[in-house]
Amino acid sequence: MNKIYLVIKREYLSRVKKKSFIIMTLLAPVFLAGIIIVPAWLMSRETTDVKKIAVVGEGARLFQGKIPSTKSLKFDYLADANPEEMKKDFKEQGYFGVLLISPKVTYIPTAVQLYSQKQPTMEVTSYISNSLEKEIERKKLEAYKINDLDKIMKEVESDVKVQTILISDMGEEKKTSTGLAMGIAYVSGLMIYMLTFIFGAQVMRGVIEEKTSRIVEVLISSVKPFQLMMGKILGIALVGLTQFILWIVLTLVIIGFAQAALLPDMKVNPGQNQVVESIMAGTDEATAEQIQATQPQLNELQSLLQSVKSMNWFLIIGAFIIYFLGGYLLYASLFAAVGSAVDNETDTQQFMMPITIPLLLGLFVSMSAFQNPDSSIVYWCSFIPFTSPMVMMARIPFGVPAWELIVSIVILLLSFLGTAWMAAKIYRTGILMYGKKPTYKEMFKWLRYKNY
Repeated sequence: MNKIYLVIKREYLSRVKKKSFIIMTLLAPVFLAGIIIVPAWLMSRETTDVKKIAVVGEGARLFQGKIPSTKSLKFDYLADANPEEMKKDFKEQGYFGVLLISPKVTYIPTAVQLYSQKQPTMEVTSYISNSLEKEIERKKLEAYKINDLDKIMKEVESDVKVQTILISDMGEEKKTSTGLAMGIAYVSGLMIYMLTFIFGAQVMRGVIEEKTSRIVEVLISSVKPFQLMMGKILGIALVGLTQFILWIVLTLVIIGFAQAALLPDMKVNPGQNQVVESIMAGTDEATAEQIQATQPQLNELQSLLQSVKSMNWFLIIGAFIIYFLGGYLLYASLFAAVGSAVDNETDTQQFMMPITIPLLLGLFVSMSAFQNPDSSIVYWCSFIPFTSPMVMMARIPFGVPAWELIVSIVILLLSFLGTAWMAAKIYRTGILMYGKKPTYKEMFKWLRYKNY
């Protein structure tokens, strides 16, 4: 054990001191925090670029004032303007574009044209479409001569959002978020795949480098091949675990500072609704509607924060570490065996396919777990050791019985021991063989060699 510890120490210290390790450890949290913070910051920023759109032709009379202006969009209804002339010099008049609405829009959906020199965003076109759809629906209902139609339409307008609440075996209720569960499942499954492949490939390249430089001949004079292989695998595992923990800590720190600096208004407190209601009590109807329009966003944010707090992060992070280590150790043993059997990375291609196919299969199945985490293929792949690290992590956010989790982990660890035993038999023979390209048949012969 002392010799394995020395190999682990050598592998760990030599890799954490590399500039590439330090750079990736510092840059990855910045990138991850940016993915979370930047979109929220951009959405919270009030745009100062107001696009003016001229509504001309007969549509300007039919839909006068029916497309309300917003902070970023302003609509001018020019019923008397010549559409052809406006299309020629709308930019000189300070307009972003010209909107032509044909009376046929009631039965021809494409009878609306927006002329502009710059491609309009989806937000602009969707806003115009939704406004026109509501007005056309209202006009069609008017044909039925219903009294107080506007009042009825306003009263029947509804917004329904389904809240998901999990009930434990003890009867405890917790609010959850399907979108949050899907996000955690996707990220955790993808990260296990990437980290397993990246650090497993590092094991293979390290073995090949030591073999081609003949350093391994000196090393095995002091340690057994099995001790060298396990020391290298465990050393790189600690490197990956160290990097992962640093990523989590640094990402949370960066998000905390960024949120305090860029998103100070996104903090939600329990008394916020009462404050809004008291403000609305002394405002006019238009101002009250603007304030009320912001309430759904605040409620969604508050609901999301409650869902984040209700997640069992101890289980998720703990399971991630266990499945990352188990999956890495399983595949790293195979990568080490391949590295010992060849003389250069070019010769590894014929042996890499059987290793990468189960990895990719696990990734693809974990992606399908979003739609049906309890389907037959997802269920069984969460127990198969070559796919369980990705698939089970995709199932955990949706709820997994404790016994299934324990059985999956036990199978994964037992499979690692069996794989490590076979890899060690290949490693001890292949590490000292040079100048000959091995075949699968020859590697199976190495498995039958007796210990020496």
